[in-house]
Amino acid sequence: MSKSGASKLTVVFRLSHMGDVALTTGVLSHWHEKSGDRFIFITRAGSAPLLENHPAVAEIIRLDDAVLKGMDWFREARRLAMKYKGHRLIDLHGTLRSRILSLVWKGEVRRYPKFGIVRRLYDRTHAERYRKILEATNVTQRYAMALGGKPPAAGQITPRIHLTDAERDEAKMLLDNITNGRPLIAIHPYATHPAKQWPREHWLTLTSLFASAGMDWFVIGHDDAPLLPGHDREFTNVTNLRDTCALLAEADILVTADSGPMHLASGVGTPVTALFGPTAKVWGFYPAGPQDVVLELDMDCRPCSLHGGRTCEKGYECLASQTPEMVMEVVTRRFAE
Repeated sequence: MSKSGASKLTVVFRLSHMGDVALTTGVLSHWHEKSGDRFIFITRAGSAPLLENHPAVAEIIRLDDAVLKGMDWFREARRLAMKYKGHRLIDLHGTLRSRILSLVWKGEVRRYPKFGIVRRLYDRTHAERYRKILEATNVTQRYAMALGGKPPAAGQITPRIHLTDAERDEAKMLLDNITNGRPLIAIHPYATHPAKQWPREHWLTLTSLFASAGMDWFVIGHDDAPLLPGHDREFTNVTNLRDTCALLAEADILVTADSGPMHLASGVGTPVTALFGPTAKVWGFYPAGPQDVVLELDMDCRPCSLHGGRTCEKGYECLASQTPEMVMEVVTRRFAE
């Protein structure tokens, strides 16, 4: 509990993608368990469902994209500053929008060490001294440092998404026709940037390897080109965000590229095998659970970008050279433990 013996309300600001918001959930739990404080969380409406039922979250402020543009954001920032006057603000984003909010905020403002300059220097030089600085903490640990002190171990602040019994029951019903008590693997074959997508033919080969090994599997995610349209194991574009989390909770493992769902799986306690190509663990966005595995090749050109947005003269060999058999070996080893 706080020194006064009563819990406090602190405002947290984090927009961006769902994976970034998911990464905050374990940090919120850590702060709540440490001090008893609870949080008013400001985020995009699309990511807000990840915070529902979280014991550390007292209120969720859902922002539509329209209010985040131009003068509309100046007005909204002033409104929020007045409404929560006197409350502490924790900026877990570190962008122009959050700086504007901080500028008009009527209370204490705390930020996390983003290491933006160090990341840019490492991106350009791949110098060892910058790599060591970045690898000393991952993103969730840096979030935790916003309130000062030494951060907990990365494995202690992994995401925590709180599902209801009804959501879990619905997921069991959806999977009932494709499961038979065998190992169950979720796969997410999509990514925000095409450069981070494992080749489609590799995913198809991997599903065949699962079937040959007597393993059940299903596909999750949202994409304009589903992996197996019409297939009974295809749940692409079928579920909302919380339904997807509930499906992941039923899986024994998730196989994915570097994407938001790897953090969703961590949030419901499902081990992750993640394929990294143009991006890398050094950026700090990776699953950090005790059974999580990140597959990445040691290549001089990696990492070539922070989010995988650059083109590649080598045809993204960093991902394409990771074969379905390599992934299958990791999955098989997981079930042999």
